[in-house]
Formats: sequence, structure tokens, C-alpha cells
Amino acid sequence: MAVPKVMGTEIEYGITVRNDRDFDPISSCVLLVNAYREDHDAKILWDYDQENPLADARGFQVEGEKYTPNQQENIARNKTLINGARYYVDHAHPEYSCPEVTNVRDLVVHEKAGERIVEISRREAQALLPKGTQMLIYKNNSDRKGNSYGSHENYLMDRRTSFKQIVEHLLPFFATRQVYTGAGKVGSENRSQPCDYQLAQRSDFFETEVALDTMVKRPIINTRDEPHADREKYRRLHVIVGDANMSEYTIYLRNGATALVLAMIEDGAITRDVSLRDPVRAIREISHDPSCKLEVQLDRGPKVTAVQLQREFLEMALAYTSSREIDPITKDVLVKWQYVLERLERDPMELSREIDWVIKKALIENFMDRKGADWGSPQVEMMDLQYHDIRPDKGLYYLLERKGQVERTADDDEITAAIQKPPEDTRAYFRGECLRRFPDQVFGVNWDSISFGIGDEPIKRILMAEPLKGSKEHVEDLLSSSTSAAELVKNLRA
Repeated sequence: MAVPKVMGTEIEYGITVRNDRDFDPISSCVLLVNAYREDHDAKILWDYDQENPLADARGFQVEGEKYTPNQQENIARNKTLINGARYYVDHAHPEYSCPEVTNVRDLVVHEKAGERIVEISRREAQALLPKGTQMLIYKNNSDRKGNSYGSHENYLMDRRTSFKQIVEHLLPFFATRQVYTGAGKVGSENRSQPCDYQLAQRSDFFETEVALDTMVKRPIINTRDEPHADREKYRRLHVIVGDANMSEYTIYLRNGATALVLAMIEDGAITRDVSLRDPVRAIREISHDPSCKLEVQLDRGPKVTAVQLQREFLEMALAYTSSREIDPITKDVLVKWQYVLERLERDPMELSREIDWVIKKALIENFMDRKGADWGSPQVEMMDLQYHDIRPDKGLYYLLERKGQVERTADDDEITAAIQKPPEDTRAYFRGECLRRFPDQVFGVNWDSISFGIGDEPIKRILMAEPLKGSKEHVEDLLSSSTSAAELVKNLRA
């Protein structure tokens, strides 16, 4: 029986400061993250002791040194927020990791809340910059200088599931799901074949099938084995092959279909062999074909289009769910998945309200028709970038949203609430509420632990190895009866 698909996303944002000759991305990121203020101003550490990024899911430890910043750098680069999220500096990018959620609708709400939080901090940071400069933040995946940065998904899985099976089934799924998950991109990068427009921003940057790396020789399947939960029971599948999406509908379908396929893998419900002969070549070629008609070679079978291969997964998903009780959101994911594949097969441009790459393409083509421009025009490249601008009054996606020209799956009140409120049905609730109630007594935080500094006593670390425990249902009475962190720790151990 598949474990519940607790999930989350980690978004690395593009950052620049216009008119700053001495622009330093790292110091700008530090300024940005620290410009975001909540009610408390406690100096809380991120607990790197609980992390092991060198563990490989194939059963070994990779050689290398784990980087652990000193205390001052740790505090300067990390914020754990009262909504249960982590907001921090990752290399030369600001990164927002949303709190753990149990369904894709909540995921959309909390990922979008992350956009709002980054924009709030951008405005605060802007007030501290020299006159004439302007900080700009983009929710995209490349800087057009050969650098790509990630939009990662995380899913809880049963550790008993063979990682070999996970790889076997996910390679064709990930190579082809970009027909509805791609954010769209003008041109190509990373020595790929030239093209006018492609489906996904990241596809040109994948160079191998399976590996631990995330920055060089990027793999379609990442093997990081860092569960942030009970290692004996769970693995966290760390997905690096997706784009940073603006469309709520795209985010919803991206994570919803993926979570369903992972459950099917755990339950042995992938009954057809749709392995690709060359997944790395396929992921690039599929991205370069906005018609969605290109055929790729199966390892043991004929050539098929990406849409046809996704239909195979959808048909298996429909068979899998036909004999099970499924929740309304999963039913809705199946409906949307089928709706999107039907239109991709007929005419992808019919999805100009739903799917990021189509929304962007329609927007740009409309501009080119009106202005007599072509795909090589600087204005077109600028529109490509401006689509991902997180400023509500400047970003082209937000312009379409205000005009009611894109489909939504959440509403603004929910997103605004999620800026300060954690999900109520995962351990993120306990983490966020402890930060809200006892900020001066929280010493350190990680996804699966929280540590309290209580007077002169040794640091008290509370482990949270079960992602579904620590929910409001589990801990609200405990929190309400604890007037201090010391009392909370005492009550927990009673």
C-alpha cells in the first residue's frame, strides 16, 4: 500500500540588481532574505547536523565534504518562517522551500505564498539599495549566460520500493511530462540544437540519466537520499527535472500526476514497459517540439509521441484508481490530466489558459503579430523573462491573471493566509506554531526536528520523524496547555 504523498517544492529564484556595476548575487541574496521580517526577530539556526547530502539512494556514500556554515553565516543565510517554510540563500540564489503538504491544492497555495513572500522581501530590500538601482526577482530557471537554477519537487515514498524500479518507470515519465509542465523558453542553451521556442526551461541542461549531482552533468533522476523523516520507513524522492511554473493549473497538474505515478510504482501498478531508448536525447528533442508531434524511440517497441506515452501512464492511472477509494483532488487531477492530453494531441494552443509554455507562447506570438517582430527580437527575449517577474504590477503572468485570462486553482485570500499560517495536517503546523509562540526559545530547526534553548539547560531537540504527526489535530491541545517552551518539552515527555 503506497504511503501518503506528503510533498513540497524548493524554488531557486533568479536575482539581479539593475544599474549596479558591482552586483554581487550572494550579498544581494543575503540582503533580500534578511529584509523579510515577521513579528519575531529571533536568531534561529538551521540545523545542518541533521542533513547528509552525500548519501546516495543506490546504497552508498559519495566522497566529499559536507559544507556547514559557522553560526553567524548560518543566521545570516537562513530564515525558518511561521508558516513552516524555509527561506534562505542557496549558493547565489534566494530559495523558498514551502512547508510539507498532503495534497496538490495546498501545494499550489503554499508555493504561491512563497512568491508573495519573496516579493515582500524584494520591496523591503529595494528601500535599502542606492538610488537609481533596482532589485529584480524572476521565478525562472536560467540566466541566458549558460547558468541554470532549479525548481525541485519532493515526495514522500516507501523505502521498501526498489529504487531501480523507481528509476525505470520515472525516466520515461519525466522525459515526457514536460508537454504539460514546461514553463516555455525562447531559444536554446547548453550547446543544444538551435530552436525558436521550446517547452521547458531546464531540458537543455540534463546530460545523464541517474546521478547525485544537481549542478553539473545534471541527471533526470536525482539520487539524493536524505529523507528528512524516519529513514527505516521512508525515502524522499528529490525531483530536479521540473521548471519553475507560474500557472497554478500547471503546478497542480505537475505535482498531482507525479504523486499519482509514484503511488502506482509503490503498489506495482505500472504494468506496461514504456522505457525510452535514450531518455537524455528524448528530453531535449521533446522540449524543442512545440507541436508535440515528434516521435521518440521506445527501448522495446515503436516510436511514440510524448503525448502518447503520457496517455499510457494516464490509462494505467485510471485502471489503478478504478478499484480504490480516491479523494476528490485525485479525481480532479485525473480529469485535468485527460483534458490536457486530449488538447495537446489535437492542438496545444487550445491550452492557452492552463499550461505555462502555451500561455507564454500565445502571448509572445500575439505580440509578434502586432509588432512585426520575430523570435530573435530583443523584445521577445525580454517578454520571455518578464513572464516570470514576481512583481504583481510588472510580471506578464500576473497581468494575464488580473485580466482573468488564465485558469486558477486557488484564491488570493488562501494564498495571503498561507504567508503566515502553516498547513494544519502535517508536522509543519507544529514547527510553525512553535516559531510563532516561542521564537526566543527556539535554538535550531530542521525539517524533522526542532531544538529549544531553555535557560542554562542543555539544548532540547524534539525529533519529528513522522511527517503526518505534529498536525493541528495531534498537537493543538498540547500547544494550548504550554505557556513556554520549557513547559512544552516537559509535556511532550510526560
